[in-house]
Amino acid sequence: MPYLQYNSSPLTKKSYLFGVRIVKMVKFIKCSPKEYGMINQVFRSGTAIGALVSEATYAQSAADFINKLSVALKECNETLYWLNILKDSEYLNEQEFESIGKDCEELLALLISSIKTTKQNIEKK
Repeated sequence: MPYLQYNSSPLTKKSYLFGVRIVKMVKFIKCSPKEYGMINQVFRSGTAIGALVSEATYAQSAADFINKLSVALKECNETLYWLNILKDSEYLNEQEFESIGKDCEELLALLISSIKTTKQNIEKK
């Protein structure tokens, strides 16, 4: 895993690996040009999560950090929506959805926890 550094946070690692999974998943979904928009949406939102987490690493302030993670949280929630659409429209089978959907829900939990912890730390100061 060349991109990930040895000391990367669990959130950084998980969001990066999730983005890689999304890219690989999209490569194998066969769709017509009409359906490309839907596939592009899950691609964009799913890969944006890790990019935003990476940006947050160099945030200018705690508020900037929270903002970037909040946007990542929105992207993660959108990705889960598109994954459900792909499952319900039979582009993903139940087993494929359960695997990647679980990863997405774990990312949601990590993002919520990170935002909450940062807000609590700001209040303590």
